[in-house]
Formats: sequence, structure tokens, C-alpha cells
Amino acid sequence: MTAGLDLRLVPAALAVWAVTLTGLLAGWVPAAVLASLALLAAPLVWQVVHSRPTARGALVVLLLAGVAATGMAVRGYGIEHHPVRLAAEHGERATLRVTLTSRPTPLRGAAFGARRAQDRSVARAEVRTAEIAGRRMRAGGPVVLLVPTAGWRDLVAGQQVTVRGEVAPPRAGELTLAAVQVFHPPTEITPAPGWQRTAEDLREGLRRVSADVLSPAAAGLLPGLVVGDTGGLPPEVEQDFETAGLSHLTAVSGANLAIVCGAVLGLLYLVGAGPVVSAVGAALALVGFVVLAGPEPSVLRAAVMGAITLLALVFGRQRSALPVLAASVISLLLFQPDLAASAGFALSVVATAGLVLLAPRWSASLRASGVPIGVAEAIAVPLAAHVVTAPLIAAFSGAISLVAVPANLLAGPVVAPATVFGVLATVAAPASTWLAGAFAWLAAPELEWILLVADRAAAIPGAAFDWPSGTVGGLLLAALVVVGLVALRGKRIRWLVAVAVLLGALVLVPVRGMLPGWPVPGWSMVACDVGQGDGLVLATGRPDEAVVVDTGPDSRRAAECLHRLGVRRIPLAVLTHLHADHVSGLAALMGKIPVDAVAVGPLRQPAWALDEVVRDARAHRVPVLPMPSGQRVSWPGLVLDVLGPDPALARTQSADDANDASIVLLATTRAGRVLLTGDIELPGQGRLVVSGADLRADVLKIPHHGSRYTTPRFLQAVRPRLAVISVGAGNSYGHPSPFVVDTLTRAGTRVLRTDQEGDIAILPGPQGPRYVSRGDPLRATES
Repeated sequence: MTAGLDLRLVPAALAVWAVTLTGLLAGWVPAAVLASLALLAAPLVWQVVHSRPTARGALVVLLLAGVAATGMAVRGYGIEHHPVRLAAEHGERATLRVTLTSRPTPLRGAAFGARRAQDRSVARAEVRTAEIAGRRMRAGGPVVLLVPTAGWRDLVAGQQVTVRGEVAPPRAGELTLAAVQVFHPPTEITPAPGWQRTAEDLREGLRRVSADVLSPAAAGLLPGLVVGDTGGLPPEVEQDFETAGLSHLTAVSGANLAIVCGAVLGLLYLVGAGPVVSAVGAALALVGFVVLAGPEPSVLRAAVMGAITLLALVFGRQRSALPVLAASVISLLLFQPDLAASAGFALSVVATAGLVLLAPRWSASLRASGVPIGVAEAIAVPLAAHVVTAPLIAAFSGAISLVAVPANLLAGPVVAPATVFGVLATVAAPASTWLAGAFAWLAAPELEWILLVADRAAAIPGAAFDWPSGTVGGLLLAALVVVGLVALRGKRIRWLVAVAVLLGALVLVPVRGMLPGWPVPGWSMVACDVGQGDGLVLATGRPDEAVVVDTGPDSRRAAECLHRLGVRRIPLAVLTHLHADHVSGLAALMGKIPVDAVAVGPLRQPAWALDEVVRDARAHRVPVLPMPSGQRVSWPGLVLDVLGPDPALARTQSADDANDASIVLLATTRAGRVLLTGDIELPGQGRLVVSGADLRADVLKIPHHGSRYTTPRFLQAVRPRLAVISVGAGNSYGHPSPFVVDTLTRAGTRVLRTDQEGDIAILPGPQGPRYVSRGDPLRATES
């Protein structure tokens, strides 16, 4: 025992985690070496224990680490020499009979062209039989299936299906045989197990009741709080939660389990139930919740910890949270080694450890300073969780939230009642839609409060700032946190820190506001760094107002760019064509900034993109208008002339060749003429050149992210001083083409790329347009 804490199992948990992670990342050979070393060292440690009984802890650590290393070596060897893995190494095709171990989940992320990320889903499965190269065999083992969402969305875990696809090696750090690319619906589908189908029906009932009773944002949030289902959460709300440090609320973890089991224990206590009955009731609630939420890593961790705690309650032993946490880590890693590399599992364990080690001390310190007990705990709990998880979050996301603690402090008190009402609505939905709706209605005020806190916290300037991602960034922040915690134990240091923070607020912040920065005053156009897509902003000459041309492939980056620019109203959002890398950010944009109208071209393909644009616009009461060739729209500081496409031509094209149906705009700005070309390719450029239109422009947005399908004749017709290429860093398309860049450079055009400069602002200058990049706002360069 150390300072009232039982740390005996902690070294064993850390050793098992380290050994398991080594086996996952380095392979079965290092794991076998570690197992052999443990076996050789065991007799020596046993002799030491005989002479020094206090060294028994070292023997426990050695034995558990040896067991973990042996298990990893055996598993790793079996997977590496499995017939399916050998086929995957050669990219062969295989027919597999599998049992789904998870329901297919649509992929999330940036979409491109006529395809969306969510058109593909990922599911995990256990192989029963495999047929490879005409040879059929019984072959067990886990695989990852990448499948079309359309034919798989109604399947649930437990169903058996037959699939045919190309097998490929899985990602590093997974005990998985292969990743299977499947492009067709499954065959020979068996019925789902009754308990799995019941769980899915309950989840669907919650989604249906939430949609009927709650606002769209709240209807997406309630299933997230209860079962971690964020499929209905609007992208702008997800962005707010991430910035405000509230994303953990929609990831099922020990907090959800604690709320449910705590409610059951409280009810049984009120009716006078004893420890055994209370433990049995809580255990039933625990099992039911795990079935409902699904076997996610954080849920499994919480379930194992809860089960151990309930056993302690039954046998009357004094509970100790740290040994329970360590025991749950050891148990889970021995039986499900993949958790060692799971970000969610790591965050869950570290957050719980922070609540055990730091929160009680900080709460006691606050109470000793005169802070009421309830307020002290409300401050200490989110602060401890945020401090210990900040290095991991920074390593994963490359950002640090400065508003996470106050946001959690404000939102925390209503999470439990909202979750309980959500669970009651879920359970009541099959029997009574009215009763379920009543429970969902009771959760509405709490949900709206959480949404309000997230929205206001995310809107604070500097709510989050960038930090180096990856292992280096995480270790750097962890070192700073440790140094800070040690230093702040001294009263004099705490006073110095308080004075430094006060001086920063009174001096540094105002001075920073007076220094040149971003956005630069007087900008006429900004090419936002939205990744592999387009996102352009044109100043109208009115304060805080701008026209948007395309919204990029990501649901968030365009909205973040406009937030940085201080844009508060969008009179017109133009979608040059309906490919995903130009329209995917529209919903988040409309959720953050008022939009008066959305304009689209004559080609209404792909159909799914038009449906999403119309649906999202209707949800925000924004009209969708046509923008035909020859139209002119003007504001005090901006005139837009539509040069293309030809409506008759657009009607002959399809979703796959929609690039040449892009709206082409000539913008007259205070910085000069700007030609915005969407993704037009060789035929479209040729038609513009022979159309007789005056294509000369000071600034050219290079078509199609600088692809090789750009003609020198078109570039000569425009003769730009500045050429802006909106392109994603490290993209797999080879954009921009070296030929296009060289052609522009030889003609004396300055080439600007968002993957190198970040956001790029175009401003008026005394001798033509000049530019400033967000990466270096102090430098303004003439063209």
C-alpha cells in the first residue's frame, strides 16, 4: 500500500500491456523471445522470493507477462501461417463462410468524386470455412470485411454469410488474418441470433422515437449518449463536440455503465435490498447494457471492471478502484489482445486511473480551501480526466482543447439523467411508442443544454490549438503534464503560475490581437485548405459577408476556414458540380453560418449528392437555385459572371464525367479578375477558349486540382499572374501535375498550392494582386 492506494497489480497490468503491444506491433518472434526469457528467469525469481517474501510481486509480474507473451507468440504464429493470410500476401481471391462479430458500420471521412466514404462499410467476422484456388478448407480466424453499404446495412452480429472477394494483408497491429474487399451482397444468409436481433430492434426503436420527438441535433445525440450510435449526429455538432472536448460523451464507456448500474443499485437500495440482491440486479443491468451497446473495447473494459466490483460487493470485501482497474486490464488483454492497440481502450483506462489517483486529492484540496464538496468534485473530476488524457488525445488528433474542462463541468450534471431517460425510452419502445416518446421528451432539456454548451464552447476564439500529433507529440505533452503536476505541488509555484496566467490574459492576448495575423485585412478571395478538394471564399464588400464556391471533401474544414475569416453570413454558396470533394462540407457550413441560397449547375448527378444537398438545404430552410450560363450576380465589392457550362452539353453527361459540367465563374473583385474553373478538363477548356469569352484573369483557380488534363492553350488564354491550386497533401492522384506547374512557371505565373501554403488570401496591391498565406501572415507578396 502506498499513500492509501493498493498498487500491487499495477506493475503486472503495465507489463502485460507492454508485452501484448510488443507482440502486436513487432510480431510473434519478439513475443516468443520474451516468453522464453520469462521462463528462464522464473526459477531465479522463485529463489529470491524464498529468501525475500516481499519480492512476490516481481514473481506475479513475471508470470503474467510470460503468459501474455506466450499467448501472443502462439496467436501470432498461427495467424502468420494461416492459409488465408498466405493467400492475402499474394492478393488472391477467396470464398469465405464467415460469422459476423460486428454489424457493418459505414466508413466515415472525406469523400471524393462521385463516391462517398459511407458507401462502403466495415465489419468484423470469424472465418468458418475458406475456398482458395479451388481448395476448400476449415479455417478459423478473424477477418475484416470492406463491403458495399447498400447490400449489408441490415445485417447484425451473429449472422452467417458467404462472401467472395480479394484478400489483402491487414493493418499492422491487428491479430487479423486478412482484409477482404467485397463488392457484392452476401449470399446464404442465416437468421440473426434472437438476442442480437432484439438488441438491434431496441436500437432502431430509440432512433425512431428520438426522430419523432426531438430536434434533429438532439435526435442524433440521444442514441450517441445511450449506445454510442452517432450515425444521426449532424457534422457541425460532431465538430463542436470535438473542439469542446465532449466527444467522449458519444463513445460508450464506463461512464455509461456506471450511470445505468448506479441507477439500478440506487433503486434497489431504496427498496431495502441487500448486497447480494443488489449485485445480482446490477449484474443483470450490466449484461443487458453490454448486449445493447455491443462489445466495444471501452464497454468490455467497463463490464469486466464492473463484474469484479460486483464480486467484491457480494463477498463483502472493501472495494479498491485501482486494483479493480488493473485486474480488468490484465483480464481483457489476456483474452482480447487487440485491445492493447485500441485508442478507445487506452483513453478509457487512463481516464479511470486519473479519476482514481488525482480527482480525490484535488477535490480534498479544494474542500480544504473552502470550496463546497459538490463544487469541488464537479471541478476535480473533469479536470483530472482531461489532464491525464490530454497527451493521448493530442497524439491521436493533433489538437488540444482549452475549453474541455469548463465545457465538461457545465455539461456533466445533465449527462446522467439524459442517459437514464434514453435507456428507459429504449426499453419502452417495443411495448409503447407513447411511453418511449415521453421518456425521450424528458431527456430533451438535458440534450439541448449539452448541445448549447458544445456550441458556445466551440465558438470561443482559440478554443483549441494545434499540437504535434503522433508518438512524439503525445510524449512531449505527457512530459509537460508530469513536470507541471510535480511543480504545482509547491504553493509558491502555484502562485507564480497564477500570476503568469493573469499576465497572459491582461497583456499577451491584447498585444496578440494588435499584431498582424490571420485573417489579413482587405482580402478579396481566400482558397481554403480543405484537403483534396475545392473551398473558395469571395468577399462581397460587406462586413462579415462572403460568397462561397464549393465546400471541400471534409465535413468540417470549410466551416473552420470561414470561422477563421470571421464570416458570419453567406448570401450565396455555389456548388460548381456535385462531386463529393466539392459538396461534402455544405451541411456543416449551413449549420454554422446563415446561408441565403445554394446554387447548382445544370447537371444533377450523382443523384445521391443532389438528394443530400436538397435535404440539408431544406433542413436549414435554404433554397436550392439553378445557376445557368450567362447569369450575372453582383454585390458592392464582387461581380460574378457565369461562363459555363452549356446546359445542352450538361444534359448528355453522367455522374462519372461531371467534371466538364462544372460551373465556371469569372469573379471581378477589388484584387482583380479571378477565374474559377471547378474541375473542367480538356473538352471543357477547349469550349471556353473557342467561345469568344474574354478569359483573361489576374488569378486563375487551376482546374481539377492541377491534374494533367489542363491544356497550355487554355493557360495562355487566361495568362494569370497568380495560379491557385487547391490540392491535398500527399494525395494518391499525383496532383498537381509537374507538367502543369512547369508550364505556368515558365510563363511567369506564380503558383500557389494549398498543400504547401495552407489557406491562401488574395488581396489588392498597387501593381496587381498580392497574396498572403496563413502559414506566414506577416508576408505579403506581390504578383
